[in-house]
Amino acid sequence: MRPLRWQVAVVAAAGLALALETLPAVLRWLWVRRRRPRREVLFFPSQVTCTEALLRSPGATPSGCPCSLPHGESSLSRLLSALLAARVSLELCLFAFSSPQLGRAVQLLHQRGVRVRVVTDCDYMALNGSQIGLLRKAGIQVRHDQDLGYMHHKFAIVDRKVLITGSLNWTTQAIQNNRENVLIVEDEEYVRLFLEEFERIWEEFNPTRCMPRSVTAGLYDICHAVLSGGCTNLRSHRQCRKVLFFPHHLQ
Repeated sequence: MRPLRWQVAVVAAAGLALALETLPAVLRWLWVRRRRPRREVLFFPSQVTCTEALLRSPGATPSGCPCSLPHGESSLSRLLSALLAARVSLELCLFAFSSPQLGRAVQLLHQRGVRVRVVTDCDYMALNGSQIGLLRKAGIQVRHDQDLGYMHHKFAIVDRKVLITGSLNWTTQAIQNNRENVLIVEDEEYVRLFLEEFERIWEEFNPTRCMPRSVTAGLYDICHAVLSGGCTNLRSHRQCRKVLFFPHHLQ
């Protein structure tokens, strides 16, 4: 009986060790399954606050910022936090981009090894104060339109999981003075639709094959969250998720 008891004890100990080893992974899986998807709305203009703590370069020594600005949370700081959560990829599709804080955040992600791709408008990227030249200088991939219409989108996709979109142009003027909105949503279907649109434009603006298109309507704009079939709740059926992209090609 003693050898049998010894074998049982060994098996029990091995099973306990295996359970303890896999417990953290199981708990992480349960947490991911149970946590609510992110849904956040930001309104602008944003209170002017210090964002230096968020924008510290890798390896920088943590220290308190001596500036006189408030150090609390603001719409801008929450937008920066959503962007800086990227670990793998960041797709940006922006009409105007001149905010120094948001530009620093994008460069910081690039330094961390996050794959960053930017699509922008050719007219506005040439204006004084645009961050696009600095992003290109840092080695970030940038493509722009080649036709008469505006590339008027304003959205970002973080790690192919989180969509950031709204009326906000990424400019200091819009952030500090304009009435704007930004939606941050973790929704697989919406992310898929916006990612498909980004990839379509990214390929269309490939400088090796880009040719002007003849269209009558030229604004690259977005009609947000058009709900079909009488559905009035974003949390209801998947069939309600519908996004329209422009320009509309005449049949």
